[in-house]
Amino acid sequence: MSAVETTREDFAALLDETYGRSDLQEGAVVKGIVVAIEKDLAIIDIGLKTEGRVALREFAGPGRDTTLKVGDEVEVYLERVENAMGEAVLSRDKARREESWVKLEKAFTANEKVHGVIFNQVKGGFTVDLDGAVAFLPRSQVDIRPIRDVGPLMHNQQPFQILKMDRRRGNIVVSRRTVLEETRAEQRHELVQNLEEGQAIDGVVKNITDYGAFVDLGGIDGLLHVTDIAWRRVNHPTEVLSIGQTVKVKIIKINHETHRISLGMKQLLGDPWEGIEAKYPVEARFKGRVTNITDYGAFVELEPGIEGLIHVSEMSWTKKNVHPGKIVSTSQEVEVQVLEVDSAKRRISLGLKQTLQNPWEAFAEKYAPGAVVEGEVKNKTEFGLFLGLDGDVDGMVHLSDLDWNRPGEQVIDEYRKGDMVKAVVLDVDVDKERISLGIKQLAGDPFADAGEVKKGAVVTCEVSDVKDGGIEVKLVGTDLSAFIKRSELARDRNDQRPERFSVGDKLDARVTLFDRKARKVQVSIKAMEIAEEREAVAQFGSQDSGASLGDILGAALKQRAADEADSKED
Repeated sequence: MSAVETTREDFAALLDETYGRSDLQEGAVVKGIVVAIEKDLAIIDIGLKTEGRVALREFAGPGRDTTLKVGDEVEVYLERVENAMGEAVLSRDKARREESWVKLEKAFTANEKVHGVIFNQVKGGFTVDLDGAVAFLPRSQVDIRPIRDVGPLMHNQQPFQILKMDRRRGNIVVSRRTVLEETRAEQRHELVQNLEEGQAIDGVVKNITDYGAFVDLGGIDGLLHVTDIAWRRVNHPTEVLSIGQTVKVKIIKINHETHRISLGMKQLLGDPWEGIEAKYPVEARFKGRVTNITDYGAFVELEPGIEGLIHVSEMSWTKKNVHPGKIVSTSQEVEVQVLEVDSAKRRISLGLKQTLQNPWEAFAEKYAPGAVVEGEVKNKTEFGLFLGLDGDVDGMVHLSDLDWNRPGEQVIDEYRKGDMVKAVVLDVDVDKERISLGIKQLAGDPFADAGEVKKGAVVTCEVSDVKDGGIEVKLVGTDLSAFIKRSELARDRNDQRPERFSVGDKLDARVTLFDRKARKVQVSIKAMEIAEEREAVAQFGSQDSGASLGDILGAALKQRAADEADSKED
């Protein structure tokens, strides 16, 4: 066969040689040889009928040195076999990106760290070059704490942790903070292992908050709580500490799981609560300074590290429902009495009122029962009046002690708040803090001053009021009053008419009831007439002797008139 006659295999090989290798496909990474370098372009032969051109900058990049020379074998991405110019379209960036994606996916699956370079700042964060693949670094993931200047971190090779990958969208999210936290956790673990509870160590105050201070112990922070700074009350750490200050602290507790360390300064000093019972015995008095005031009382510093509480109930004898701030003020020096000491609970109960005389005792010493006092009407209640007295104490006048004759419910309406009223001291109960007063006692007891008034006596009465059911009368010469019912106005039914009496009329009546204990007095005209009739019968005879009742009564009346005339002459 002649050379002109070729087989189908020879022709296929000739086509393959002419138009390129059959394994070259668009969208694949292929190997090529740098055949020439022209200005900023590299001419690369990948085995096609024409070479491709790739910009030299694609071989350079952040953190990479590129000294490309003729003859170097490189991997490039074949975008198109032939463009309008008849050249192959190649890309080194896309080849590197493809390579990087494969490596990054493996690292992401294995949860391994990757290295990259922060090369640009965008909205919400930064862009990172992961050896060809571009990733997004959120601002919150740059460092453990927010940093203002990111300049020192730019263009430096450093490790990152891949948080999210989406190849279809070409998205990669990385974190530098996660790597730092892991490194820090490892360092903290090593440092914690070298520390022991009870150990005293020097540290530097790193940060101060309302609840305490964070102290740097050489790479690891410990919390110094405000209550552990000193034995005395510290309202805010800035009273004792300042940032950058070197302090000696004691390790109180170490949590090996969370790597949290609790520190204390007061633990390096002697405990002032030791032997506190002997130092502050009950009922002893001391001077102290008010350090804090609350709704339930005030704290008093007896010495540095020792505070006691004055409960609001122990502040004043008389001011019961007053805020402690109205009795004492912060930084005020006060004298207090020790009421109770509990060293186990580190509590001392103090009393302020115990250093002052009991006002009820003082009142009892000054005013004995029967003494007359004057006070202002402070309050009116359903059971009496409250009067403000000397010593800032109150006394109560019960309804029953307002008036001898009228009901207290009626009399109390005559008094107003602010009125100055005199009263008699009836009783003082120091233990119950009660003072009993009486107003009616100022006028004396009409039953005690009744004189000869007794049951069976005939008394002269003055009519004070006329009613349908009877008449109101006042016993002449006394403060006693009584009511004579209609049936008791006369023996004769025809004379039992209240209208035959007028206000101011004087009449005689017989006392039928006089009870000092029950405070009751009753008089009767009818009873007097019946008694007089009996006396007349007994004195002047009876109807059986022949005398009529009219004769007997006539003789009695004449005798009575004669007795009255004799008394007038005398």
